[in-house]
Amino acid sequence: MEIPRIISVDDHVVEPPDLWQDRLPARFKERGPRVERIFGRIGPDGHGGFCMVEDRDAPGARWADEWHYDDMRLVVPAGMVQVHDLRTTHYTVPVTYDEMAPGTHQQAARLADMDLNHIEAALCFPTVPRFCGQSFLERDDKELALLCVQIYNDWMIEEWCGGDGHGRLLPLTLIPLWDADLAAAEVRRCAARGSTAAAFSENPSWLNLPSIHSGHWDPFIAACDETGTVINMHIGSASRFGHTSPDAPPFVGKSISFLNSLGCLGDWLASGLLERFKQVKIALSEGQVGWIPFVAGRFDNEWELKDLWEPDLHERVPNLPSSYIPGRVYGCIFDDLVGLKVRDLVGMSQIMFETDYPHGDTSFPYSRQMAEKLVTGAGLTEQETWQLVRGNAIECYRLEQFGIAS
Repeated sequence: MEIPRIISVDDHVVEPPDLWQDRLPARFKERGPRVERIFGRIGPDGHGGFCMVEDRDAPGARWADEWHYDDMRLVVPAGMVQVHDLRTTHYTVPVTYDEMAPGTHQQAARLADMDLNHIEAALCFPTVPRFCGQSFLERDDKELALLCVQIYNDWMIEEWCGGDGHGRLLPLTLIPLWDADLAAAEVRRCAARGSTAAAFSENPSWLNLPSIHSGHWDPFIAACDETGTVINMHIGSASRFGHTSPDAPPFVGKSISFLNSLGCLGDWLASGLLERFKQVKIALSEGQVGWIPFVAGRFDNEWELKDLWEPDLHERVPNLPSSYIPGRVYGCIFDDLVGLKVRDLVGMSQIMFETDYPHGDTSFPYSRQMAEKLVTGAGLTEQETWQLVRGNAIECYRLEQFGIAS
């Protein structure tokens, strides 16, 4: 079966070094996000990422480009740009922009890599702001932080997704996480400029923010509902992962990272938000889908026992929790054969494809071959194949407005 051109709903962009420095008012340039080249070794940054330690005598010490923003120090490790020349470089090796493939941060080169990889269009999550803008949330100066969010969004819409990228690079914008009313205003501002997707946290509580059960986020969710903006929650957008034993090897955490998406889906199904906001859609980015039928079934079973748990549960969630999934909750996969084999239980219309370029587990430059492997292994029909690699993304993100209709 011929695989149609792919629409990837979870790729990543590394922000150009001058993105904020070229656009911030003069009074903020020295404190705003900027790049400095440092010689040393890589170390933890305290937020689940990496920074540089200036240690010229350390084994393997090397030059790397580090982002500075007030008290933030963040270096991009090879594992986040592990394509082309860095494909076999160890994940934790710090790198410079000169060593990164141009497609990680330059539009023309990205489009060329997409052509090489059988990709028609891609939705890109940020790198320096982190998956939903945590870098701006964590800084004290919220005037500067709001400017940084707006500058990023304008760049995303006008430049990264503009010009030759129009209809191929799809805008995914950020919100000021510290203020739900400002977040709603930014959703509306970006939607008016063509954005159909916003990044949000899979678990705001882990960011020391109110949960989605609190009512705090209603203005933001209402804005997404009104504008048709899809709420995208990438694994890791809560800045941490669930874990087993403290000494478990990284292999364990990497393999069970989908648990963040599992908990996220549970929160949304139990919150009543999908009942109150009738049109809003959510995407569980990089969460895979094979676990969804079991979890939805568990919530349905517990919902039936409402009187033993919550007397007002059926007022908040008047229908079976699983009934809110069709047309509303989308899962995103890149290697989930089991999920496709149980597609009738998940809902074939709810599964989208991603390539995760340029991260270390990307299927680039063999994403067509990966799709073929999944399609063949799961026995997908021609219609189901089209849904997986194109159709569901077109429906979810309303891509007709970008000229993508079939």
